[in-house]
Amino acid sequence: MPFTFKQFHIDDEQCGMAVSTDAVILGAWAQLTQSSHILDIGAGSGLLSLMAAQRSLEHTHITAVELDSAAACACKHNIEQSPWLNKVQLYRGAIQDFLQQNSLIPASLFDHIICNPPFFEQGTQAKNSARADARHTNTLSFAELQHAISQLLAPHGHASIILPQQSLASFIQQLKGHTLFVAKHLEIISAEGKSPNRSILVLKHATDTTEQTEYLQMAIRNKQGGYSDTMIDLCRPFYLKL
Repeated sequence: MPFTFKQFHIDDEQCGMAVSTDAVILGAWAQLTQSSHILDIGAGSGLLSLMAAQRSLEHTHITAVELDSAAACACKHNIEQSPWLNKVQLYRGAIQDFLQQNSLIPASLFDHIICNPPFFEQGTQAKNSARADARHTNTLSFAELQHAISQLLAPHGHASIILPQQSLASFIQQLKGHTLFVAKHLEIISAEGKSPNRSILVLKHATDTTEQTEYLQMAIRNKQGGYSDTMIDLCRPFYLKL
């Protein structure tokens, strides 16, 4: 369903994944306001790329990578209709192919990588193949994603990833093979008093020094059912009714 934000519009009708609260929180919370080169892996409708364009510096360059042809067409359209046509570039293809073309070029490294990845390694898949590929690691495994991040992330860069709780242990365990560590771990709660059901992980390159993780938590809704103050502050630049 098409979704209008304060500064841009998203038409996601042809995409395997529609605009979601998860993606909006990721795009609003990721610490990318000072980044000059941003990579959006699995851009889909282009939502995260356009949120990054709205939040980042005027000279920032954003690369949106999308494999699915229908989603890439929607992404291209949404970029062209936005105020940031010259700021966002679409690469239509797999991140594995993008990596092969760019990993040996130092100038192509990114100081922030953002990704709302395929969530699930197992489980029942949707009959719609585009939705199945968007939700399950059919075309992009956790290991492949982590390898791409490790190769494309600048030495002092950050990568922001959102995952469901049931995928966290596997994802974090596999990080050990890719010289990455979790610098920040934001637990997301649907409503105050409930258990976390999503997490945003901020990844960095591991060094020889002891690496520590900063743990944070936020609730989307308060006990009365309305948006929490944190959610309102986070999404006010984007949601029309905030």
